[in-house]
Amino acid sequence: MQTLQGPASSALNPGRGAFRARSWLGLGFAGTLLCVGAGTIRAEDMAAGLGTGANRGFGYFNDRLPGGPWSVHVFKVARQALDLELHTTLARSNQFGMALVSELALLVPPEVGTPLAAINGDFYESSRAYFGRPRDLQVRLGELVTSPTDHQCFWIDPKGDVHMTNLQSRLRVVWPDGTAVPIALNAPRGSGGAVLYSAAVGASTHTRGGQELVLGPGTNSLWLPLRPGLTYSARILEVRTAGDTPVASDTLVLSLDSRLAERLNPVAAGDLLAIVLETVPDLTGVQTALGGGPSLVRDGKAREFSGLQFRHPRTAVGWNRDFVFLVVVDGRQRGLSVGMSFPELADYLVKLGCDHAINLDGGGSATLWVMGNVMNNPSERRERPAPNALVVLEKRRAPPSP
Repeated sequence: MQTLQGPASSALNPGRGAFRARSWLGLGFAGTLLCVGAGTIRAEDMAAGLGTGANRGFGYFNDRLPGGPWSVHVFKVARQALDLELHTTLARSNQFGMALVSELALLVPPEVGTPLAAINGDFYESSRAYFGRPRDLQVRLGELVTSPTDHQCFWIDPKGDVHMTNLQSRLRVVWPDGTAVPIALNAPRGSGGAVLYSAAVGASTHTRGGQELVLGPGTNSLWLPLRPGLTYSARILEVRTAGDTPVASDTLVLSLDSRLAERLNPVAAGDLLAIVLETVPDLTGVQTALGGGPSLVRDGKAREFSGLQFRHPRTAVGWNRDFVFLVVVDGRQRGLSVGMSFPELADYLVKLGCDHAINLDGGGSATLWVMGNVMNNPSERRERPAPNALVVLEKRRAPPSP
């Protein structure tokens, strides 16, 4: 389990930029009511049971700017706070689907920690068979849920350093004769392709035809859940040709398009395969990763965008050496907040103090949840379901030794 590491900072401050009037919660401003978004929350309620936000290393503020006008919601996390972590959640805990951010925030197992804040995550697959599949990479509690598809991704390495780059898949299965076959993970199976399915996809592979191999553990004890960077030995339990093979919690299914299966040497129950979960860059040991894009800020500079730029509600995550920022911009609300274009959001994040930042799914999905309250005003006047979320949690402390 990773901890966000960083040099100590004497106080949580709004960042490098100059902002208009804002309201802070969790930073010592107790006793006042703040009405935002779908909930009314008191500072003492935010701190209840968790200590004062400033002492715990987190805080929320609503930044209102007249230029748009804009209403921006920011949850700020001190990276030196060793009891705070970032994790991703999946809509149905361990299967694809859609859920409200207020529900996604609560899907972190209680033994891991207590959720403090959450934002909606990646874009998602809209086809009926794989509805709610995150578009790109997701690593949830160390489990590789989906394979990267060369979009910008956000992840935290085992040392606690935060990264943003395009990730390339080197996932493959190695046949008994040594032939290596590239695979995707929990994705629609394209023509001539191969896909590995785990229980995250749901009850079955949702495929038609082809050849499907039901797999169990091979010659060593390393098995599920799948973790990035590792190699697994898998034994073929059954060979099927009808498609739509059931997927159990303790098995995998390798699905091959019929034309690909014909080009490979035949296999049978009892044969061993190697499953290699390699990516570039290497994600070995990563507990948290999330797809998104495009990148907005790199090395403290706003990215330049060409072509027409439209204003929409936005969700982003940014960071510097001291803090991580979860940011949601309200939009499509004339006179209140019109949303931001990518250049406007990138400029704002630089002024906020971000050295790096990445865009996540926006529009009606843009939601910031803080300790039981939706803090922003979603553009559809209610939360819209999302496939996954990025959650800030307070780690559960081990009981004191007797």
